[in-house]
Amino acid sequence: MMRAILLSSLMLAATALAGCDNKPAASAAPPPPSVTTAQPLHKTITEWDEYTGRFTAVETVEVRARVSGFIDSVHFKEGQIVKAGDLLFIIDPRPYRNAVEQAKADVERAKARLEIASLDVQRAAPLVRNQTLTEREFDTRRSAERDAAAQVAAADAARKQAELNLEWTEVRAPISGRISDKRVDAGNLITGGTTGATLLTVIVSIDPIHFIFDGAETDFLHYLRLAAAGSRPSSRDVQNPVRVRLADESDYKHQGRMNFVDNALNPRTGTIRARAIFDNKDGLLTPGFFGRARLYGGETDALLIPDSAIVSDQSRKIVFTVAQDGTVGTKLVEIGPIVDGLRVIRSGLAAEDRIVIEGLQRARPGQKVTPEAGKIEAVAAQ
Repeated sequence: MMRAILLSSLMLAATALAGCDNKPAASAAPPPPSVTTAQPLHKTITEWDEYTGRFTAVETVEVRARVSGFIDSVHFKEGQIVKAGDLLFIIDPRPYRNAVEQAKADVERAKARLEIASLDVQRAAPLVRNQTLTEREFDTRRSAERDAAAQVAAADAARKQAELNLEWTEVRAPISGRISDKRVDAGNLITGGTTGATLLTVIVSIDPIHFIFDGAETDFLHYLRLAAAGSRPSSRDVQNPVRVRLADESDYKHQGRMNFVDNALNPRTGTIRARAIFDNKDGLLTPGFFGRARLYGGETDALLIPDSAIVSDQSRKIVFTVAQDGTVGTKLVEIGPIVDGLRVIRSGLAAEDRIVIEGLQRARPGQKVTPEAGKIEAVAAQ
């Protein structure tokens, strides 16, 4: 009995030792993470380059009086639309009326002197022929006549200036547009003239209106090369189309056209000033408004990818690519504007590249992934 128990114990111990020699099977490695890939969309597009700018009035006039005096009355409502020639202010005209009357009297006095001088010449003419009057005396009388004629002309010019000063006591709108507030109330003494004149108010034109923006040197070079190649005419020669959206708008609904490009770049900023013009019959576009503009950049063949497929590394833009063996790589790209809901890639990417469009968080450069076929599709432009 004891031998049977001992034999059983030995067999159990042997079995236990044998179990200690068997190692567990190695666990299987996880499959590479899956990502969605697609080739860039190749398409001929109308390219629109984007800029930020500000609306400015085509005409801005600071209204100042040409003559000095006391303001008699104000004849406009602050902030209203005025037309060229509308009466704005009246300066006390009484001193200027008196000056006109005085000038008219001076003209009559000068004419009387001219009449006497002319009669003296007429009387002297026969006296010279019979030598009763010397030639010297006759020349003196003719000289006096010319002097009197000049005095008439001077007096008449003074009369016209006096009448002009009287006319200028009525300050009228020089242009049509929206007027600002009055800077001087009735009863105040103002200074007129060409220097140091008192500012009375300001008028800005409304329709049409300018949109001014600055373009980078690289953009300007791009347009010059397009014009040289015949792909896009210069905005100096052709009124290329411009679209603008305001701060509270999502689409570029305001249509304009280029009408000026400056003749030199600003050396401090490396930008060039440009200007577009817009119709503004409803008066919505107001001087001072900021806007986001799209400038026609010509027709071009482009590669388009979703904006979400681009990774930013400080100032660099990176796209993840997947090789045939599933290895993830990176490419530095230069991006352009958004067209049909997709980002234009100017350089750094080839049409045959497979890029990661979904699952970017699972893609690591140098590691392998399981690519799943996707497709990049354009959407309707806003």
